[in-house]
Amino acid sequence: MTYVSPTGEFTRDQRYIATRITADGSDGYPAEPGRYRLVVSRACPWASRVVIVRRLLGLEPVLSMAVAGPTHDERSWTFDLDPGGRDPVLGIERLRDAYLARFPDYDRGITVPAIVDVSTGQVVTNDYAPMTLDLSTQWRAYHRPGAPDLYPESLRGEIDQVNAVVFEDVNDGVYQCGFAGGQEAYEEAYDRLFARLDWLADRLARRRYLVGDTITEADVRLFTTLVRFDAVYHGHFKCNREKLTEMPVLWAYARDLFQTPGFGDTVDFDHIKRHYYEVHRDINPTGIVPAGPDLSGWLTPHGREAMGGRPFGAGCEPGPLSDAEAVPAGHTPLRAAA
Repeated sequence: MTYVSPTGEFTRDQRYIATRITADGSDGYPAEPGRYRLVVSRACPWASRVVIVRRLLGLEPVLSMAVAGPTHDERSWTFDLDPGGRDPVLGIERLRDAYLARFPDYDRGITVPAIVDVSTGQVVTNDYAPMTLDLSTQWRAYHRPGAPDLYPESLRGEIDQVNAVVFEDVNDGVYQCGFAGGQEAYEEAYDRLFARLDWLADRLARRRYLVGDTITEADVRLFTTLVRFDAVYHGHFKCNREKLTEMPVLWAYARDLFQTPGFGDTVDFDHIKRHYYEVHRDINPTGIVPAGPDLSGWLTPHGREAMGGRPFGAGCEPGPLSDAEAVPAGHTPLRAAA
């Protein structure tokens, strides 16, 4: 759910279900293999964070994943990609069924990502910000051998600081532009967005990753906005001072991450474009989905390996995606259609 103030400012409803899944089960939900199902849409940047972190940490065998279709109506996300339009594990047609199973009078947004308790069919949490941090810290017993430390204790203060300004000005900033209800509110959000992108470009001109010399949670959070920038935010959300491909440092940084296993191989540009352009009819009344942009540039050399750094620290990259979780051919330049 979103709101626009009388003066035109977009405000995100952040009343999420704050239940946490922890190692000790202090909220009543202990981290256990096979107990939960992660529900995502590949269109959603907040859900994409969890998809990437789950893959980097190798949690696929212990936390199954349901992929909702790229579009939804006012009721909720649907499982129209699955046979019969039902998730094969939860047995439901709409994500809202899991929300109402726990909260019959639930009156907030039915959002992804969400984690559902398989045995009860009830949603546990949709609080996406701590969700990825908990995968890093509370599910550690189930990480794959060689999994990176995406939230190292010694860097958490700096990661949190970077994440806070990136969320306000970039992750949410593109939405503040796109859903602004007035010219002044739009221009203020636009100025904050590009000032922060300039700040990030300056920071990344001197270092390969945002915090430290390895990939961290901060890189995951920025990447999911950058990868959508030219495909939807530049035109659809009027974030058009320049394209990502016209910002040399950020474009090279984004390509570096995209070509790192766990990032680009989870991105579905078809779902991303269909969601934004088909669902946001208040911004795009015709529902026409643009044919572009050309995606081949994502695979061009980026040169940032010369800056040093170790993508996975002392660990190693994740193995190949399973066929069941691979992005469909033609939806990403990593798997071109035949």
